[in-house]
Amino acid sequence: MAGNSKGVVIAALIANGAIAILKFVGFLLTGSAAMLSETYHSISDTGNQVFLLIGIRYGAQEADRDHPFGYGKAQFFYSFLVSVMLFGIAGWESAKHGYNALTQGGVHRASEATLPVLDITFNAVYVNYVVLLGAIVFELYAFHKANTEIKRQMRIHDWDGYREAFTKTSDVTTLTALTEDFIALSGAGIALFGIFLTNYTGNPIYDAGSALLIGLMLMGFAVALAWENKRLLIGESLSADREGQLRDIVTGSEGVSDIVDFRTVYFGPGKLFVTADVAFENGIGTEEMDERITAIEDALKAEDSHVFKVYIEPED
Repeated sequence: MAGNSKGVVIAALIANGAIAILKFVGFLLTGSAAMLSETYHSISDTGNQVFLLIGIRYGAQEADRDHPFGYGKAQFFYSFLVSVMLFGIAGWESAKHGYNALTQGGVHRASEATLPVLDITFNAVYVNYVVLLGAIVFELYAFHKANTEIKRQMRIHDWDGYREAFTKTSDVTTLTALTEDFIALSGAGIALFGIFLTNYTGNPIYDAGSALLIGLMLMGFAVALAWENKRLLIGESLSADREGQLRDIVTGSEGVSDIVDFRTVYFGPGKLFVTADVAFENGIGTEEMDERITAIEDALKAEDSHVFKVYIEPED
């Protein structure tokens, strides 16, 4: 899973880095508020990918004495930073710029611009069109990579749709990348529409309004992502139905008379820790007990590939 997530993040990093440069050039040439918001957005996304790659690298470290269950939760932490620091900041700056443009009665709108080196005069609005359409193409590529990975997980876990995947997946790196790419596509579309309306009507309110809308959308998704990362940071268990399936495996194992306690918790993307206090039938010897505990551990790992560590405690 880590390899798949890393590929998704690298694809998004390349796309967003190139797009950020293009959008900033477009803003410098046209002065569009929506284009500046989209520049903030793409810079944010590029920074996001760097944080996510740090999380993947840090989380891949082997377990040691200080971290006996590994560093997998590092990905949860860095994804949380992405949602709060970068999405939030970019969203706030975009919304503030759009609001200021609206309340100040408009924004600077360049109808014509000159490239001094080439000495060519051109309609500057077409710069924005070209940049945003190019951004959509790049983002579609990154979105396709992230969407392919999340759909793979949906098939494996038999999730009904994106909503269930959003609330149940432990692969927050792919989830964050998918969310970013979706917002980037939506933002580019909103900016393109706002710039078109401003150019068509001559009213800069559409350009400024689209900047405000992009900012509000970014902040909204920042809150949603932060909430989803919080559930894993504080130690969320499996969903009740999936945990029940694992519990049934233990209950149905040979020699088991009862389950005193059963718990699950994620220690990283795709790293599920399972503990169970199990009451066995009377008269089972130590060697046979060890064999049955090993059989339970193997059965749990076979049922769910996320199970990486199992502790069975025999109870009287």
